[in-house]
Amino acid sequence: MNRPLATSTLWILAATVVLVLALIPFDPALSQRAQGLPGAIVTFNQRITDFGTFSWMIYGSAVIIIVAYIIHRVSRNETLAGRARTARRLSLYFFLTIGATSALVHLFKLIVGRARPELFADHGAYSLTPFAYDDLYSSFPSGHSAAVSAFFGAFSMLAPRLRPLFLIGALMIGVSRVIVGAHYPSDVAAGLLLGLWTAVATAFFFARKEWLFRFNEKGWPLPKALLPPPAQ
Repeated sequence: MNRPLATSTLWILAATVVLVLALIPFDPALSQRAQGLPGAIVTFNQRITDFGTFSWMIYGSAVIIIVAYIIHRVSRNETLAGRARTARRLSLYFFLTIGATSALVHLFKLIVGRARPELFADHGAYSLTPFAYDDLYSSFPSGHSAAVSAFFGAFSMLAPRLRPLFLIGALMIGVSRVIVGAHYPSDVAAGLLLGLWTAVATAFFFARKEWLFRFNEKGWPLPKALLPPPAQ
């Protein structure tokens, strides 16, 4: 494994463990307080929370990949063909990032089997039923949080200067999952960091092929536009 990727993986894993362990004792209280916020706040979060669904991101990326591939193959205009190739690779980056995140999230949900907050009265906040094959026992990690983190994480790798804005967007969706009563805070933390990791790991993969990204002198993937062309 590339050393910067290994280092990033260790840092994200460490942050996940620390945050999840720190939040777990407070999950019940924070969840109940979040759901008890004023109605206007809850309503706002109900409206924005479904932005973090996997399906529209995956299907949208797949459609763009197909359309861009067709344009690239049939176009005789080199400029148009080049732009279509870039669009295809951009869409492929999002498709692979979000698709990998979705697969990992569903695997962890199945293995952990944590009861959702709506079952708190019956099972408490720490009930685990592995391999339950039931959405009510798929609280950890938060799928919406992971999806939106992968989505905005991919944007942050492509546009590093705007990372604070993308971070705020991912956090808003993550917090909304607690306010609407779908997840506990530790579920959200794990989901956000998982999505971030897949965005970073996929960027490393693309940089090895010199698709969209290229490694800088420290071995970190940056958008090609931000780096000087390689020496001939």
